[in-house]
Amino acid sequence: MKIALGSAQFGLDYGLTNRNGKVSTPELKKILSFARSMNIDTIDTSANYGDSEQALGDHDLSSFKIVTKTLSLQNGVHNVKKGFEESLNNLRLKNVYGLLIHNIKDTRSSDFESLFELLTHLKNDGLIDSLGFSVYSPEDVKHLLNHYDFDLIQVPINVFDSRLIETDILNELKKKGVEIHARSIFLQGLLLNLKKFDPYFNQWKLQFEKYEKIVNKSGLNFLEYALNYVLSIEQIDRLILGVESKKQLSDICTSVKNNFETGAFPISDENLINPSLWKIQF
Repeated sequence: MKIALGSAQFGLDYGLTNRNGKVSTPELKKILSFARSMNIDTIDTSANYGDSEQALGDHDLSSFKIVTKTLSLQNGVHNVKKGFEESLNNLRLKNVYGLLIHNIKDTRSSDFESLFELLTHLKNDGLIDSLGFSVYSPEDVKHLLNHYDFDLIQVPINVFDSRLIETDILNELKKKGVEIHARSIFLQGLLLNLKKFDPYFNQWKLQFEKYEKIVNKSGLNFLEYALNYVLSIEQIDRLILGVESKKQLSDICTSVKNNFETGAFPISDENLINPSLWKIQF
């Protein structure tokens, strides 16, 4: 299955729609068990997600591919290496499927070439299967394609943010054999209900109303439409979806529709499609 588990909610009170706080240990066990039963084989995590890695490490991860991320290069290459070693320890693993450079700004550091060389050595030593990047824009991807060889990339894609679809970037990544993981499928939950959020979003009210009419006409609900749009993009290998409960994951899995046509509703305003720019109180 293309669906992968995002784990920010396992270690933090994360997300626009999160009303229950961090996922409890018993609920996490249920989520992981259900994920296995649905052939969900990938979990995305990070040392920056609170105690997510420790929480995951308390469970059997042998059937999952674990993708984690680096600490910031701001404190030096040694600190990044130490952080990765701590991630392995917290996850109770000897190696991980993927390690992503978490902050694309690190590539501008004078220390980055040393870091990339170090991480490549860790890959060659078998501690990492796939080395890659987490990015935020098409410009980031273009820069990486021009300067580095890598195995895995994590990108934001959803019905409002189709920038990577409007270019040929996904095909360029595939030509280089890069595995593509999509995040922000529901735009931190905004795409699941456009009417119950902060007044900050009122500036896009007219666009939201037009999009709602399209969704209603399709016969799908908001979750089904947003999910199946990204599922329909053939270049995408995994969709990273965070959940707070087994029920949420079950609802997502039952919302997968085969051969159902959905389309993007592009809104190019970064103040909407980039959650880091949202001026709201979580």
